[in-house]
Amino acid sequence: MTSTRKPAPPFGRTLCAMITPFTEAGALDLDGAQNLAARLVTQGCDGLVLSGTTGESPTTTDTEKTALITAVREAVDDRTTLVAGVGTSDTRHTVELALAAGEAGANGVLVVTPYYSRPPQEAVAAHFLAVADASTLPVMVYDIPGRTATRIEPDTMIRLAEHPRVVAVKDCSYDFLGTQRVLAHTELAYYAGCDEHVLPLYAVGAAGCVSTVANAVPGHIAAILDAFDRGDTAQAAELQLKATPLIGAMTEAGLPGTVTAKALLSRLGLPAGPVRAPLLPAGQEAADELLAHYERLTADPPALP
Repeated sequence: MTSTRKPAPPFGRTLCAMITPFTEAGALDLDGAQNLAARLVTQGCDGLVLSGTTGESPTTTDTEKTALITAVREAVDDRTTLVAGVGTSDTRHTVELALAAGEAGANGVLVVTPYYSRPPQEAVAAHFLAVADASTLPVMVYDIPGRTATRIEPDTMIRLAEHPRVVAVKDCSYDFLGTQRVLAHTELAYYAGCDEHVLPLYAVGAAGCVSTVANAVPGHIAAILDAFDRGDTAQAAELQLKATPLIGAMTEAGLPGTVTAKALLSRLGLPAGPVRAPLLPAGQEAADELLAHYERLTADPPALP
């Protein structure tokens, strides 16, 4: 049966893929994480994704991931949902992280397609279903073939939607037609995982976004969706396009979003710290460009309705 209902947002609408702050010595900065999380919630985010790729999950330990959830939950109380990144290339390890996330206070888990091993679609489905069966938390499936080398095909996504705990998708597939097919045939809550798709995907029925750029400008990202929700599609488009230079500088400049987000936050005096190897920090020129785009974007903030 084809669905025409816009899915209710199970994890909020404006989610930030939050960076993981580190001290200058490279240790986990829990105070910084709490301060950054509180700022993001105050300025417009109603959901935070912790320990995703932007949160440098490949280089944080299981103990650090759990401590991060606990600390951020303490900082934001029940004002926002917390989605914990638990994806690994090992199904058993992913299940362990999902169970730990639930105990630490997460509201849901973000599970990425197993990477490097390039599993076929049957194995991809089995991986996600194993996590959904083992954990009591709702699952956000993360489709990002550019990182994992394996796409979650639309038929596989439709099959996963039959599981009661598979409720959402972070979509970085760059297959807009395939995404619309799944939206039309399931009740999955789709979240744009690429900032340039925040408005286009929302316009065809997505639940919201998981934004890297929101680390720096959470209010602007929220304002795009606010404008669309009140029927002002012209302003929504204007706000999306106005953010394009910063989006490009943060996500398409040849540097990972983690690197650019931390560079910009550091320039703004916000908690960030260094990146962990194998990543390297942004250079002076890139950091200058990021700050210039940020200042142009925020010089004329969107008017409240």
